[in-house]
Amino acid sequence: MVNQPPLITIIVAVFNGAETLQQCIDSVSQQTYTNIELIIIDGGSKDGTTDLLITNNKKISYWVSEPDNGIYNAWNKGLAQASGEWIYFLGADDFLWNINVLEQLANQLVLIPQDIHVVYGQIMLLTPEGKSLCVKGKPWQKAKKSFKYKMTIPNQGVMHRRSLFDLHGNFDETFRITGDYELLLRELKTGDAIFIPEIIVAGMRVGGISSNKENALVLLSEWRRAQIIHGQKRLSLGWIKTYIKFYIRSFL
Repeated sequence: MVNQPPLITIIVAVFNGAETLQQCIDSVSQQTYTNIELIIIDGGSKDGTTDLLITNNKKISYWVSEPDNGIYNAWNKGLAQASGEWIYFLGADDFLWNINVLEQLANQLVLIPQDIHVVYGQIMLLTPEGKSLCVKGKPWQKAKKSFKYKMTIPNQGVMHRRSLFDLHGNFDETFRITGDYELLLRELKTGDAIFIPEIIVAGMRVGGISSNKENALVLLSEWRRAQIIHGQKRLSLGWIKTYIKFYIRSFL
């Protein structure tokens, strides 16, 4: 029996993102792979984002514009509307790297064992103006060594099997920055992910909420809270090293 091409759901959370959202939408609508649905959850923007959504209505499977309680609340709203076997979260100021990337991923996803719920590729980090900086994403065998005390896989490169949420529930909305890490930790503290090499999934602009220096301490404290939730009550040497490196990079 030939594996059927999977339906891929792409969820975008946006708030006042009119400046970059069109590029994000176009990067989805121009894909050579067509078995996709695009869901956009807008937090009640006042900058013209809603007008842009109306203009692009035919490219979007579902959208809503209403106040929300942050990105993880928006993503959970998106999950409630999602029908895909695989779920992907794309930043409103980011974009799929080329028109073939979902086709390339789909060809690999049909080969993934059913007990694997997390698959990821690489991302290209960009300046706010869109200039390429560097590629991020390393094989799971390497990323796994540090995952219990920091996010070591690129969140904009991750494909989530729908059954991940059936098993572990939705995002914890009490997290402001690292809810994606906490969700993945539920699975990957004991399970494994699969890395798909040589595929850049998306271009991701630096300067978002998790990379802002003002949020560095929030990021670190939320990482630590996620670890405690999942049984890591003692500070590990790896966590201490991560804290020191992150602090130096962010504040000096």
